[in-house]
Amino acid sequence: MNQSLSTTKIDRSFFIPAIDIVDGKCVRLSQGDFERIKVYNTNPLEVALGFQDLGCTRLHVVDLDGARSGKIVNWKTLESLSSNTDFVIDFGGGIKSDEDISRVFETGIQMAVVGSVAVSQPERFEFWLQKYSGEQLLLGTDVRGTKVAINGWMDDSDNTVFDLLKRYSSLGLKHYFCTDITKDGMMNGPSFDLYKELILAFPDLNLIASGGVSSAQDILQLNEIGCKGVIVGKALYEGLIAPNDILKMTGYAG
Repeated sequence: MNQSLSTTKIDRSFFIPAIDIVDGKCVRLSQGDFERIKVYNTNPLEVALGFQDLGCTRLHVVDLDGARSGKIVNWKTLESLSSNTDFVIDFGGGIKSDEDISRVFETGIQMAVVGSVAVSQPERFEFWLQKYSGEQLLLGTDVRGTKVAINGWMDDSDNTVFDLLKRYSSLGLKHYFCTDITKDGMMNGPSFDLYKELILAFPDLNLIASGGVSSAQDILQLNEIGCKGVIVGKALYEGLIAPNDILKMTGYAG
């Protein structure tokens, strides 16, 4: 499939740039490996405002320090992004307790990304679904094969992504993203076949693709197969997807 950027349009909310944070800096990892880290900018707000200038309306923010340590670390950066941009922001990385998720929403963040808790503390996640509704929670499923990894990808669980979605789809879950860890940061294409399986199995849930995106054509194809959004990171920072590509796909004219 080779769709034209000038004739095939996606909604501006479909394209979700990612900002991963370590020590207050905008970074990317390869396959979640902290030994394979690259710093792109020491000012995440500057990066975010650049995406905003391109007409992006969504932003995916991950506290990698928080994901690794089990508690949110980069509060100042989170508050800066929330206070100084107009994005609908989803945030994850270290959200483990009722206090954590409450404070995230108090900063003005619209969606909390929950991954490990949904696996290791299902009753807590069910409580959050009831308290905050499916519109405020984004289930993050990071997979090797179909098995879900937790705790910043450091540990593998016994749950498959299909197990989790089956459990929570009847309890109010509406949105989730799925990252194939073997694809993340490698820029060799998304897991199209897995996403097709998930969309077929759970047609009423909104799937956001994540990992492996290497071109504008990947984004158009993910839209074509029925994904409801795509999180894009390294391909943006490495210039494989240019600002002009984003403008052409969305038709944004400023």
